[in-house]
Amino acid sequence: MNAIITVVGTDQVGIIARVSAFLAERNINIEDISQTILSGSFVMMMMVNLSSSVKALEDVKRELAELGETMNVSISLMHEKVFSAMHRI
Repeated sequence: MNAIITVVGTDQVGIIARVSAFLAERNINIEDISQTILSGSFVMMMMVNLSSSVKALEDVKRELAELGETMNVSISLMHEKVFSAMHRI
């Protein structure tokens, strides 16, 4: 199962490293990643595969939000189908 992770906040050292380490610890594969700085804010989107995850989707979602709080960024996770439906033109 694929999902989309978004990270938004003030740019700082280690955002990609911490999020990537979090995912690796849970056996979640990053299939695609894009990051940029928009108007001074760090913005990252990741397509991840949770097929081999050691945690359930809702647990990963909650833990990512908690990680974001510790880093002063917003991290969200959404099932790929929900994301696609929301962004369909």
